[in-house]
Amino acid sequence: MLVVNFSKIDVAPRLLREYARYHYRKLQTSSSVCKSSQDNTKDTDSFANGSSAAYIEGLYTKWSKNPRSVDSSWDAYFSGKPRSISTTPSLYKKSEVSADSSATKTTKAAAGAPPAADWKYIDDHLTVQAIIRAYQVRGHLAADLDPLGIVGPPGITSVDGKKRNAAQAVLRQHYTYVFNDLNATFKLPSSTMIGGDEQFLPLKEILDRLERVYCGHIGVEYMQITSLTKTNWIRERFEKPGAIMFNPDEKKLILERLTRSTGFENFLAKKFTSEKRFGLEGCDIMIPIMKEIIDRSTKLGVESIFIGMAHRGRLNVLANICRKPIPDILSQFHGLKATDSGSGDVKYHLGLFTERLNRVTNKNVRITVVANPSHLEYVNPVVLGKARAEMYQRGDSNGSKVLSIIIHGDASFCGQGVVYESMHLSDLPCYTTFGTIHIVANNQVGFTTDPRFSRSSRYCTDVARVVNAPIFHVNADDPEACIHCARVSTDYRAEFHKDVVIDIVGYRRNGHNEADEPMFTQPLMYQRIRKLQPVMQKYAEKLIKEGVVQEKEYKDMIAKYEKICDDAFIESKKVKTIKYSSWIDSPWTGFFEGRDRLKVCPTGVSLETLNNIGEIFSNPPPAEHKFEVHKGVLRILALRKQMVKSQMADWSLGEAFAIGTLLKDGIHVRLSGQDVERGTFSHRHHVFHHQSQDKGRYNSIEHLYPDQSPYVVCNSSLSECAIMGFEHGYSMAHPNTLVIWEAQFGDFANTAQTIIDSFIASGETKWVRQSGLVLLLPHSMEGMGPEHSSGRIERFLQLSDDDPDIYPDTCDCDFVARQLMDTNWIVTNLSTPANLFHALRRQVALGFRKPLINFSPKSVLRHPLARSPFRDFTECSEFMRIIPETGKAGCKPDCVEKVVFCSGKVYYDLVKEREEHEQDETVAIIRVEQVCPFPYDLITKQIELYKNAELIWCQEEHKNQGSWSYVQQRFDTTLIKMEDETRCISYHGRPPNSAPSTGNKVRHYTEYKNFMTSIFGELTEENKQRLERIVKEQQAQAKQASSSTKAKTVGQGEDKTKAKSSKDDKKDDKKDDKKDDKKDDKKAKPGATTAPPTSPPASPPPKQDNKSPTTSAPKGDMNPADKTKGKIDTKQENSKKATTDETNKNDENLKKPTK
Repeated sequence: MLVVNFSKIDVAPRLLREYARYHYRKLQTSSSVCKSSQDNTKDTDSFANGSSAAYIEGLYTKWSKNPRSVDSSWDAYFSGKPRSISTTPSLYKKSEVSADSSATKTTKAAAGAPPAADWKYIDDHLTVQAIIRAYQVRGHLAADLDPLGIVGPPGITSVDGKKRNAAQAVLRQHYTYVFNDLNATFKLPSSTMIGGDEQFLPLKEILDRLERVYCGHIGVEYMQITSLTKTNWIRERFEKPGAIMFNPDEKKLILERLTRSTGFENFLAKKFTSEKRFGLEGCDIMIPIMKEIIDRSTKLGVESIFIGMAHRGRLNVLANICRKPIPDILSQFHGLKATDSGSGDVKYHLGLFTERLNRVTNKNVRITVVANPSHLEYVNPVVLGKARAEMYQRGDSNGSKVLSIIIHGDASFCGQGVVYESMHLSDLPCYTTFGTIHIVANNQVGFTTDPRFSRSSRYCTDVARVVNAPIFHVNADDPEACIHCARVSTDYRAEFHKDVVIDIVGYRRNGHNEADEPMFTQPLMYQRIRKLQPVMQKYAEKLIKEGVVQEKEYKDMIAKYEKICDDAFIESKKVKTIKYSSWIDSPWTGFFEGRDRLKVCPTGVSLETLNNIGEIFSNPPPAEHKFEVHKGVLRILALRKQMVKSQMADWSLGEAFAIGTLLKDGIHVRLSGQDVERGTFSHRHHVFHHQSQDKGRYNSIEHLYPDQSPYVVCNSSLSECAIMGFEHGYSMAHPNTLVIWEAQFGDFANTAQTIIDSFIASGETKWVRQSGLVLLLPHSMEGMGPEHSSGRIERFLQLSDDDPDIYPDTCDCDFVARQLMDTNWIVTNLSTPANLFHALRRQVALGFRKPLINFSPKSVLRHPLARSPFRDFTECSEFMRIIPETGKAGCKPDCVEKVVFCSGKVYYDLVKEREEHEQDETVAIIRVEQVCPFPYDLITKQIELYKNAELIWCQEEHKNQGSWSYVQQRFDTTLIKMEDETRCISYHGRPPNSAPSTGNKVRHYTEYKNFMTSIFGELTEENKQRLERIVKEQQAQAKQASSSTKAKTVGQGEDKTKAKSSKDDKKDDKKDDKKDDKKDDKKAKPGATTAPPTSPPASPPPKQDNKSPTTSAPKGDMNPADKTKGKIDTKQENSKKATTDETNKNDENLKKPTK
């Protein structure tokens, strides 16, 4: 019999089998092998014994270094080349042949194979290894997971048939393999731990242990994990004998917790029979699982836990996990009036924050259940964002102090795309929470839909495989198996800081809600459910049989909790009102205490601070970093430096001022989104990338002040929904944090519409929680098509909750702050860098927090007129809700015939058209920078100022889009308040359209000319001739500049040619000198040295043209004197010429980025 030491052969069974068969064929045809007696084969000639295994490993090591160092047959085997059977022996030496055997006898003996029994033994060992591997990889397919016993292939209804089918799925080709003796002993491979301290086990025992480990009530799905360390860690906690062990006290604790979980649902069912509560019956074990996770995590050092879940079992979690007073929960069923403002939410959506003592570990733990809407799974990224922010606040760099737990439904876990988006954040450096524990309350039905119609995968948890998460499927009716999975999951997350999934396979005892009839759609399932004994009773009977508890003790547990609930119900009857604020999940302790919420702190800063930030922001990394910056970035930095020198700021510099000054003030700033480090339109460049070293990065804003707060700017995954939800959650953790999410294009924000609608727009109204999140949505109509033009202003304004028919009390000295406090969010469409600066700083300066929706520009990012002088950022400045006319029309308001109100980039188009039509004195243009809340007081003053003028609202968006529908009603309300019955606001813009923009440039320009003509009229002949003269002058100047540049280039070329010929001559001289030197060297003595010839001085580099557009900015842009007047002289030609080659390049880039 062959003896194979499999533990020493560290190769796959398939490889070993192939090796054995290949070399057996070689032995068959060998002409010079030793005698083939069974004894010799067994003891001496076996190539598969333990010592040969080491020999094979040695050969492979030699071959991997040098394939020619081994025999050609081994080379062919290891390299996988086609092999032919050689007749020359390659494995045995002549000395191995018995001395008394002749060549003729040996040849005859070699013609016969070794005994079949020997090869059968090898096959048995290989098959055992393959079977062990099959159970590890596919054993979960045969696990007994379904308490109802209905899961199985279509058409197979018998229990034996399902088991047989499951075994075939696990073993595959090995299912029909025949072993002669099930009591035969086999050596266990190192890849399994089922033997414990034993290295040999009988085959029957091996199969029994594999069945118990992998085909019991736990299905361990972990072999997709690519890390051997992790897979071995998991094997150790499931395969080792006695891995699942509970002492009597632990079993009693499980039963007690199960009694509370089931008892709470039974009590609600008895007291509120027709009320929706979305009970947990059928997955009652979820409460003990969560409590075990919290106990174990607290013991491992976790101090703060964030929980996200849907409606199913939420009230039970609030009562038994968070220990929310049961009377407060029951009072939600009584329909009481709320004493605070807001609309509130249904009881099974409410959140909660609590800090309590964990009685098992005797440590304090903070638990937060995040409020969520009925949109399943959309709370997931919000939970992750809150957990990540808490890590920052606690200085937790690896998730050892903060834990996130997310509870899913089976149908939503595989059906909602936000789950996939959120899972993919798990390993991203700026988004990871270092492992989330996912719990699936798998009731095997989605409302009325069977799993076979709601997913294509076998398991609802298959989405978790993409992040290499281990998945533990467990039968909900086996409490001890469930608690063991909870322990392993908690330890795994603490050890490896990675996601892990617990799939609790249970059922839903009632319908989707308690008023729903499930027999309509799942009659057979619910026939079984009606007969099924609750898990609490099953487990109690088990423990009573084991003698762990007495029946009286069990009944006392039930009676004790029933009394707690009865007393709470009586107490809840005494409650007459409720407070929404008692359910807040993000309490900012101490933030509102003693604070005047209507006080707005100044947003301006000192000129010294601006100069310091501008100087650092416009310079490359210090020389000591030896950082190689891209030449294009250096040109951008040179332009910034010129702006700082001339005390003017463009959009990127204004934004940097806002971020830098907040960091100086101790405010943590986080900027996130797709491509935000550079900026979609290549305007930001906060992160420099080393041009010759991988991963070399430098952020100058991180090095403004030695004691500044951290600044995080990070490119996100290509996701809007999960990332926006994550940043929303991050913004709720602490009020002194500015969190900004920027869309690649504003158009793409609509893929996060659920986050916008259900969390950002209405979160404070429903759940009394504030957020200062900023959304930057690039928006403007520039002929780039329907998906790269509009951030959908109209949608955000429609979600605003201010009443258009009520004119507010503008005489109140706190009117501005009160208006901001009373609205649900702020919507702006800004036109100057200074206003962006003040808007961002105002987010933190307010005594409360509101989301800011800002529609940021694209081409205006580099527009020569869209620049602000430094004085607009200093202490005497503030945010301007509207920017009035500052030109000629503003000096003579009585002469103005038309007042055009507008918002955003269209202002610069209007200025251009007004200049071309020479209507500077008759048309006033007023910018509405803050659209919501509507600036009634300032609009009123402007209408009163231009008392004889026609009132116009102009926008570049279509009539059914943009701000028109919002502002029209509010203008009408203002005019009614003014008792101005002679005037009304009229619309001038694009006509209604279902798409945000046209993709045809001709139509785009036609639409533009049409609404501009409706305001300014057709160009007169005189104006046309004037414009033609201006164009010709510009062309002539450009031609002259081009010819002069060409002449300089030619001159420089001649100089270079002369210099080159001079160098060539000198090179020839050098060659001649070298030849002479060589001749001299031959004559020189050994060791003698000669001085090298003196090299000629290098020719000076050509002079740079100081007028080059790549190194200097137009004077018109940088003249502070013109800007100081605060007026725009539209007749100056420099405003038209104020572009550079770099600007033109960047403007062309505006059309390039696409999603």
